[in-house]
Amino acid sequence: MVGFTLRQAGYDVAGAVDGQDALGQVGKEKFDLIITDLNMPNVDGIQLITAVRKLPGCSFVPILMLTTESQAEKKDAGRKAGATGWIVKPFNADQLIAVVKKLVK
Repeated sequence: MVGFTLRQAGYDVAGAVDGQDALGQVGKEKFDLIITDLNMPNVDGIQLITAVRKLPGCSFVPILMLTTESQAEKKDAGRKAGATGWIVKPFNADQLIAVVKKLVK
């Protein structure tokens, strides 16, 4: 649904099967924005963000956490890892597009 929404708004979208796959892609290609869930197999969202922030050229790439998790301690962990923003699922398509427009200039 996220990919569909972003493609309909004119964005190019890459997908990953899990956090490990996403990390491999980020290590090989340049992305203007990363959207991740918190709960993923192999590498969770916090681990992904932490690893991405250590990659050359990725310290300022916006990272948006899109997840069902809304607990303050999880949001705080995301911020500490380097997340730029947090949207709780289910998401509103207009809200997602508005946030992406703000983050991708």
